[in-house]
Amino acid sequence: MIYFVPTPIGNLKDITLRALEVLKEVDFIACEDTRHSLVLLNHYDIKKPLIAYHKFNEKECREKIVDRVLKGENCAVITDAGTPVISDPGSVLIEKLIEERIDYTVLPGANAFVPALILSGLNAENFTFIGFLPEKNSQRKALLENAKNLESTLIFYLSPHDVKKDVQEIYSFLGERKCALVKEISKLHEKAIRFTLGDDIEFDTRGEYVFVVEGGKKENPLENLSVEEHFNHYYSICGDKMEAIKQVARDRKVKKSEIYKIING
Repeated sequence: MIYFVPTPIGNLKDITLRALEVLKEVDFIACEDTRHSLVLLNHYDIKKPLIAYHKFNEKECREKIVDRVLKGENCAVITDAGTPVISDPGSVLIEKLIEERIDYTVLPGANAFVPALILSGLNAENFTFIGFLPEKNSQRKALLENAKNLESTLIFYLSPHDVKKDVQEIYSFLGERKCALVKEISKLHEKAIRFTLGDDIEFDTRGEYVFVVEGGKKENPLENLSVEEHFNHYYSICGDKMEAIKQVARDRKVKKSEIYKIING
């Protein structure tokens, strides 16, 4: 059996009892960075054989993992922080497991984007997780062009050396929107910087950020009409002048008196 096990994103106490149990019972552990993982494993006195499994050796390493599992061993897959596969290595291995019809399971646990979404204070009922922006400019532009039309809250992962550039690029596509940069989640200096895209802000570029951005507003095609045309649309439906004015004011988010003045010239 292969277990995909989430690990703490900051505070080492943010690990489940089941995760510790699995890490203690498997035959070996596949780690994104063995040196980094040893900090966690040593903290909980877990002594297991480790193998490096990262984005640069995924295809080669997955064959070794599958071979050992087929021989009867159990493996836990962990990354440096958070849940494997979510913007971390793991998907290549899962493809192979499904192809070979090998059972695997995923433990629930730590990730960065859910706490960041809640800390942002933005709508958490509907959200779209985007992760890191693609490296190729054409792919980045295509992704952001599509994202600007989404009404759900958008969640990005930003690398420290790219954070300023990425925020500016996101602004160029999405325009002015409420947003929040969240860093150091679950650590002593946890911080959420809430602002509006386009604002000139100062922030420390050390550490990875989760960037949460307000979703787009659904466009009402009636707002592209003149006020008079907008009014005529509702008046033709209800036949009541004041009701039509009220509907136009509601659509345009202005006072009824403003619409009344325009209509009565």
